[in-house]
Formats: sequence, structure tokens, C-alpha cells
Amino acid sequence: MGVFAAIALALAAIGVYGVISYGVSRRTHEIGLRMALGASRWEVLGAVVGRGAVLLSCGILVGTVAGLSVTRPIAAFAYGVSSTDPLTFTVAPAVLMAVGITACLRPAIRASRIDPAVALRDE
Repeated sequence: MGVFAAIALALAAIGVYGVISYGVSRRTHEIGLRMALGASRWEVLGAVVGRGAVLLSCGILVGTVAGLSVTRPIAAFAYGVSSTDPLTFTVAPAVLMAVGITACLRPAIRASRIDPAVALRDE
């Protein structure tokens, strides 16, 4: 069961990384515009990571509430496992948050390094 849980967490992390990274990379034009208007690299990175963190926090909150709501019916099928295992409900969200923040940072750093004129022409 632990192996299947690890595989499920890895698949969720890959999915979160893909979706968040794609969303941030689609904002290259916006990042170029902000930098052309005088925003510093750190302001742009802060805005991108902040927006991503809010989105990730909302998703993790909804997922945790949904997970806690279905633990009672599933607890009857899992022998010897607590329905509200604190390790599970802390490690999984922490891994997904770390993966999501990384997914925000990588394309944002790449987009903030290019010339704003190039980013504005791109689209």
C-alpha cells in the first residue's frame, strides 16, 4: 500500500508541476510587460510565486478537506491504518507545495532573464 501511495504522490506531483509550469510559461508576455514598465526581477518573481502559492494553497486546502471527508468510509477497508494519519496529511501537502513553488520559479526565472522587447514580441 505504501508503494501505491508513493506512486500516487509522484503522479500528483508531476501533474501539479506540469499545470503550474505551463500556466507560468504562458505569462511570459505579462512578465516582459512588467519588466518593460520598470519592475525589478525580484518583484516579478515575487508576484509570480505569490500568485502560484495562493493557487496551490487553495488546491491543497480543498484536497485536504476532501481527503478528510472520505477517510471514514475508507478506514473500514484499510487494516491497521489510522483514518487521519498526521504524517500523510502533512507530508503530501508539503511535497505538493514544494513542487508547485518550484514549478512557478523555473519558468519565471527563465522569463525574467530575457529581454523585455523579446518577451513582448513573443506570443
